Amino acid sequence: MAKTVADQLIAQLIEAGVRRIYGIVGDSLNPIVDSVRRSGGSAKGGIDWIHVRNEEAAAFAASGEAQLTGELAVCAGSCGPGNLHLINGLYDAHRSGAPVLAIASHIPSKEIGSSYFQETHPDRLFVECSNYAELISTPVQAPRVINSAMRHALGLGGVAVITIPGDIAELDAVGETPAFVVPSRATLVPDASDLTSLAEAINAAKTVAIFAGAGVEGAHDEVIAFADLIAAPVGHSLRGKQWIQYDNPFDVGMTGLLGYGAAHAGIHDADLLILLGTDFPYEQFLPEDDKVVIAQVDSDASHLGRRANVAHPIHGDVLPTLAALTSLVERKTNRHFLEKTLKHHEHLLTSVVGTYTDVDRMTPIHPEFAATVLDEALADDAIVTADTGMSNVWQARYITPNGRRRLIGSYLHGSMANAMPHAVGAQIAYPGRQVVSMSGDGGLSMLMGELVTIAAYKLPVKIVVFNNSTLGLVKLEMFVGGIPDFGVDVPMVDYAAVANALGIFGQRVEDPRELAGALSSAFAHEGPALVDIVTDPNALSLPASITAEQVKGFALGVSKLVLNGGVGEAVQMLRSNIRHVPGL
Repeated sequence: MAKTVADQLIAQLIEAGVRRIYGIVGDSLNPIVDSVRRSGGSAKGGIDWIHVRNEEAAAFAASGEAQLTGELAVCAGSCGPGNLHLINGLYDAHRSGAPVLAIASHIPSKEIGSSYFQETHPDRLFVECSNYAELISTPVQAPRVINSAMRHALGLGGVAVITIPGDIAELDAVGETPAFVVPSRATLVPDASDLTSLAEAINAAKTVAIFAGAGVEGAHDEVIAFADLIAAPVGHSLRGKQWIQYDNPFDVGMTGLLGYGAAHAGIHDADLLILLGTDFPYEQFLPEDDKVVIAQVDSDASHLGRRANVAHPIHGDVLPTLAALTSLVERKTNRHFLEKTLKHHEHLLTSVVGTYTDVDRMTPIHPEFAATVLDEALADDAIVTADTGMSNVWQARYITPNGRRRLIGSYLHGSMANAMPHAVGAQIAYPGRQVVSMSGDGGLSMLMGELVTIAAYKLPVKIVVFNNSTLGLVKLEMFVGGIPDFGVDVPMVDYAAVANALGIFGQRVEDPRELAGALSSAFAHEGPALVDIVTDPNALSLPASITAEQVKGFALGVSKLVLNGGVGEAVQMLRSNIRHVPGL
């Protein structure tokens, strides 16, 4: 039997297969940290303590690990301010469906409710970003709460939080721990009548399009075969990109704010649109239901019809749904719509997405060119994380999935500063794989202390900084909104020099002709490396589908900039972006 409640907790985590905890030690957390120490570390069948520099990074690292492995990952924070730092990374993990257990230590139990030093109420604070949040108030309660928390995280996909006062963690353990055996995930087969209704709609429709999301994971070949059967172009969301874009002759790109290609046109021009395993949040990019009939397949019934009016909701997993539909639908012999959409997609790829990939001598370096060179340098099984913002755009548009690479980002929570701590968790979970963080200078500077973590553990993470000294996506938002940019620019920082000062191999690149060599050197380096790429601050990204209102807003913003004396900046911006606009 475990000696203390803290020992009991660590024993339960070990039984569940947990090998490490990300966090910062301190006060109310010390009994648990000491139990980690006495466990002997993962090399001896115990648990490692990964010392980050901000608990927010601990939660992001656990999120990255859990998203990649599908296994339980753990982070921890001490009472009050310590565990409060966890909340942003926990929101990211929860919305990503990453099974993460957060240990929030608490003030002494007798002081709860007395406005004691550092008092907060973690059991209340984390409710919105978790499937389970519970306070352990007695030793006899502890093992069942810990067991339930782990089962909620793994069974439902997302975050579970246990709050434990430091004095409770020090008490003698009581009772046996529940056995922890996790069942395999069940397959959800949809209702037969719903399938028949959708099959009839597919057979009746002259043209059908598929928009695929993260729910098509593990069903790549089946989706392709089904698209061929019904002559449907296949667009994808950002989260669906890595699971369906590769080896896909029917791919027409991605829609949304980060979109490219003919996906927007394909899903708007079809008679029937099938949303396949996606809870795509931007209704303004979806067609109106009076023009396109919409079907949706999702394993979570709460997702069905919450973004658009869905005529054919299918509650089930993608694989059994497609298996059943294949036997019910008729092969479409008229492939004109598919061929037309594919041709349009090819034109857009060469005229818009590929606009800057041939600019190998212009300075400042165009970020699209940098992303293209990076894509060519990546290993086949690389794990690529990206900061929210323009780095996310370049990852979405230029990093090529192949069925072996993994792409991670704060795709649903949209937090800045996620890329580097996500990469920490990824690299620790997969020490033998290439892990690359596509960091924006804004995101990197926000949690820059994690460079110390990477240096301390000698993690071979490769950090590629798109350094334009501005918040590029915010700048775009301002211009599209018709206002000049303000408060987005910061002084230039030499992040390669910062890396070198920490003992990290760092290089700064200002000449595009030196970029490939710099990336090659960094990727060949055995330890951590950082490549600081000075990119064009005026190179912005426009959506694949540009409305008249957006163009008007961009033009109005530039006009205001000129009237306010920024003529030179306006000219540079127009030169950097004019070729982004289709038809120009």
